[in-house]
Amino acid sequence: MRYQIENGTVSLGGKTILNHIDFSIKGQEKIAVVGRNGAGKTTLLRLISGELSLDRDDKRFGKGITTDKAISIGFLHQQSFSNAERTVEEEILSLVSEENIFSKERYYFEKEYDRIFTGFGFKKEDKCKKIGQFSGGEQTKLAFIKLLLSKPDILLLDEPTNHLDIASVEWLEEYLVSYEKAVIMVSHDRFFIDRTAEIIYELSDGKLMRYVGNYTEYKKQKEKQRVSQQKKYDAQQKEIARLNELIEKFKHKPKKASMARSKKKVLERMQKVEKPDKEEAYIFKEKLEPLMPGAKNVLETEHLKIGYKNPIRELTLRIRRGQKIAVLGANGAGKTTFFKTIIGQLQPISGKYIIGNGIATGYFDQHSGEIQSEKRVEEHFGECFPKLTEKEKRQILGRYLFSSQKANVKISDLSGGEKSRLILAEILESRPNFLVLDEPTNHMDLPAKETMESAFSAYTGTMLFISHDRYFVSKIADTLLLFEEDGVKYYPFNYEHYLHMLKKKREGDQTWADVVEAENTALVEGLLSVPAKERHQSAHFNTEQSYTDWQLTLAREQLEKCQKNIEYWQKQAATELDNLTFEQYQSEKWTKRQRELHKRFEELSEEYLQQNLIWYEKYQEYEEAFSDYLE
Repeated sequence: MRYQIENGTVSLGGKTILNHIDFSIKGQEKIAVVGRNGAGKTTLLRLISGELSLDRDDKRFGKGITTDKAISIGFLHQQSFSNAERTVEEEILSLVSEENIFSKERYYFEKEYDRIFTGFGFKKEDKCKKIGQFSGGEQTKLAFIKLLLSKPDILLLDEPTNHLDIASVEWLEEYLVSYEKAVIMVSHDRFFIDRTAEIIYELSDGKLMRYVGNYTEYKKQKEKQRVSQQKKYDAQQKEIARLNELIEKFKHKPKKASMARSKKKVLERMQKVEKPDKEEAYIFKEKLEPLMPGAKNVLETEHLKIGYKNPIRELTLRIRRGQKIAVLGANGAGKTTFFKTIIGQLQPISGKYIIGNGIATGYFDQHSGEIQSEKRVEEHFGECFPKLTEKEKRQILGRYLFSSQKANVKISDLSGGEKSRLILAEILESRPNFLVLDEPTNHMDLPAKETMESAFSAYTGTMLFISHDRYFVSKIADTLLLFEEDGVKYYPFNYEHYLHMLKKKREGDQTWADVVEAENTALVEGLLSVPAKERHQSAHFNTEQSYTDWQLTLAREQLEKCQKNIEYWQKQAATELDNLTFEQYQSEKWTKRQRELHKRFEELSEEYLQQNLIWYEKYQEYEEAFSDYLE
């Protein structure tokens, strides 16, 4: 299957949205279209769906839109239900023939129907409900299910992860990757794009640029292009300056005037290299270090029951200095309640929590960005930092994407995402050593999210945060705290590792699942960190205690060695990838090397997991041997 737009233009309301674009779909490609809000991404989908047509353009050199056969196109936003009184079953089964309900076609359709229906979080008994009984978000999911079951040759998805919980999104990712036809998607969910797309089209100023790879690869390629373009631009500007200097020097000297004229012609004929666009996001190159390090044990809770009238969670845990922990769980699981409790807004029902000595907390919740003020951005920021000069305030605000013009805007005129960014800038620049953040990047566009990701990566203090932005979680968190139905569990690896574990578990790898489950249970209280109380003077130990202490130290060293091996592998893989040319990236040799690197990562991760369990076993022995000291 092939679909192509050649030199096409689309104008709406007298404004050109797509300007002489080239776009193609080949076979089963999974394509994501990215660009700023208002760039024309949805317009492109509407064009492909047939809802819009190309402008009549006598200057067009290409053929417009061509396909190699009659193709079916399905567009999610076009799906609607004309009869709310029909049951889901009646609506979905209208897609198949009723002539022979015992046919193999019907059997396979219903099997796929069950798989997709439950994959979106519905129960089988929901099939008998009338469509009108479902909420707007649920009806959108039902329309999505109907679209997927219709199996169009080209599947068009506009923000497909809206209205879906994380479990449904993860299911959809796997489904789309294995979908045997083409998919074109527009989404702000970078993690979703990263896991599903193999081609990225960037839409900017009405033009399309094609990149091979997922979102992460697209960003790397774009940065390489920008750096290369900047070098060419700088070199040409240097040459232009040299030629202008010669022209000025010799144009009034009779013997050299002809040479000056020759150089001027060279300058006039020179094909100018365009100055590359500035990076939309700001990348923090220096560390954001807290003013004070604070205690090594940042937060400790012991049988802490949280809730309003009735307890909804009980937590016993310890958070150590420098950890960056993402708190994950369904809405209503108690994540925000936990945050409100530990920052003092909500009294615990029972149990206790201890904030370490010298810990300064910076707290951001989902209402922090709702500030209403007639003050200018710079004025509001300056009140937090009265010792800063005007120039220093502007420089710092610029790092958080507040230009000189934006710094003069009233806060009441900012968007929700801009207000959140301002508050986060004020929190980060006050340099606390413990950040507690509830959905910090909500309502932000991609450049703002990437700027804040860079800032939080540069921050060297401790972070505990809630986020539904899985790309943000994968970039920032080194470990996870999972609020699940059967309790709060600590996961001592990053988000990618966690997803890999879930996949193994779904595939029935019970050994892997059992190991992780045992580790989760073991590390809820310890949070992978040895308490300061374990450090005693060996002179006070008997022989058996000294031996136990030595074993624990050795186990810890082995664990740290495994961690360093993983970090080395990650840096090695990143270095190899950064040094690839475009041709090398597409070669079979690199594909083989990727498999080798992936296998090595699997081996190291498994070794790290096993060392975690060994360490915990030794720690339990240690606690038993030193029970008198640890009381």
